[in-house]
Amino acid sequence: MTRGNTQDPRTAPQAPHAPLAPAAPAAPVDPVDPEPGEPLDLRTAPVPRYGTGSLADLLPTLAAGLGVPGMRAALPLVPADRVCVFLIDGLGWEAIKAHPDEAPFLTSLLGSSMNGTGEPLTSGFPSTTATSLASVGTGLVPGAHGLPGYTALNPETGALMNQLRWQPWTDPHAWQPYPTVFQAADAAGIATCQVTAPHFEHTPLTKIALSGGSFLGRLAAEDRMDLAAERLAASDRALVYTYYAELDGNGHRYGMDSDAWRGQLGHVDRLAQRLAEQLPPRSALYVTADHGMVDVPGGHEARIDVDEDWELSAGVAKLGGEGRMRHVYAVPGAGGDVHAVWREVLAEQAWVATREQAIDLGWFGPEVEDRVRGRIGDVVAAMRADVAVVATRREPKESALIGMHGSATPAEQFVPLLEVRS
Repeated sequence: MTRGNTQDPRTAPQAPHAPLAPAAPAAPVDPVDPEPGEPLDLRTAPVPRYGTGSLADLLPTLAAGLGVPGMRAALPLVPADRVCVFLIDGLGWEAIKAHPDEAPFLTSLLGSSMNGTGEPLTSGFPSTTATSLASVGTGLVPGAHGLPGYTALNPETGALMNQLRWQPWTDPHAWQPYPTVFQAADAAGIATCQVTAPHFEHTPLTKIALSGGSFLGRLAAEDRMDLAAERLAASDRALVYTYYAELDGNGHRYGMDSDAWRGQLGHVDRLAQRLAEQLPPRSALYVTADHGMVDVPGGHEARIDVDEDWELSAGVAKLGGEGRMRHVYAVPGAGGDVHAVWREVLAEQAWVATREQAIDLGWFGPEVEDRVRGRIGDVVAAMRADVAVVATRREPKESALIGMHGSATPAEQFVPLLEVRS
């Protein structure tokens, strides 16, 4: 499904909220694993809960509760006069459940998730920072905001664009033209601010996804927690966003099965408790994340190197995405062959779809806008097993990471929505 920019998707009519259910395939299929070498049925790929339980639904719901015009409440959350969102990069739902000793405070809040249902949110697809932060800040699905991965093709230039680092330079507001929820809240008279590290203030991703109201930069994470609580207390109606990145960084470098990662998890647990204990009256704190993570073992069996595999590299003009979720851009006329080869080689290790199949299955949202369509690969490969498709020559740093994310597995796609109210 495609459409142009004729209407802000956040204000389009929506069906009444339905109870959350676990992420499910698009149609009933046999849940039995395929035979060895048999390609995965695409209908078994978990699809984000767009419209009923995804990251894109969070800020519009909170803004609707604050009375911001044009916002709709897609999540079953009780409104509060003062709302704070604490987003911890890389904090997956399953990771919290697996580490109660390192994260006792967050673990104690698991039952509060999604208004006491104990259910997680889902990220969008792919489960990666640029895509998720754009969904959080705009309230839009990837097929609308147009950041469909870590790297994606710019159809106008033919270059791969890194949407986290914003390289090569592209006009941010041409790439993502919609206003943010923060801008709408600020215009409605809500005291709105972002409290995060100072170096994020002028980045293109901040401008197109998280801008609106005041930006307050603090280097120390403890200072951010204290300042976020202060900003909540300073106004009768407030929307405050704060962010922590280092858990994700340690997971990438050292893996989740490392003392460095577990130490960071303990640190973010204490940060969340520090903020929760300072909430002023009539406040709600929501602790969430942009994605989870999996550790990918070393060795050739788990790290399939496109740069060394003539079959997977044949007919490929550009390789986008990241190790756990690949956008594959074929040379003209080779799309069908590339899809057939990738589907055969990856078989039961990945869901391998054509662009049209991924769009029709709703991976990027209920609709994909015309301007976004060409940014999606001719072939989209989402890993199911603990493997990655790396490119050691083209992407030496990314190929060496231990912790990775981007695919649709629960470990990567499920994120918390932990709630503390005062």
